[in-house]
Parts: sequence; structure tokens; C-alpha cells
Amino acid sequence: MSKNKRFDKVLTKTEKIKRAQSVKNEDIEFSAEQADAQDLEAIRRAEVADRRQERIINDNE
Repeated sequence: MSKNKRFDKVLTKTEKIKRAQSVKNEDIEFSAEQADAQDLEAIRRAEVADRRQERIINDNE
């Protein structure tokens, strides 16, 4: 009898959500040396979005 796990099992929605959440919680180290133009553009766009969100929150107070 084989002790290998089967990886072809279809996951339930709950199992998929649990796996996705565990992946989201991993720490990822940013390396400026390895960043490409798309990474830098994504950072710039995220910073602009953060400022826009802060402005909306402050305007509503």
C-alpha cells in the first residue's frame, strides 16, 4: 500500500478558503534589487490609492 498523498482530490469551498487565507498571512520580504518596473509601478499606484483613501476618510470626519 502506498503512503503517498493524493493531490488530485477536489477541494471544498471551505478548504480552498482556508488554503488561501494561510497563504495571505505569510511574510514576504521586498527586495528593491529584484524589483522590476511592474513592481515599482504597483508600489507607486498603491501609495496613490492609500493617499486617496486617507483623504476620503478625513473628508467624512
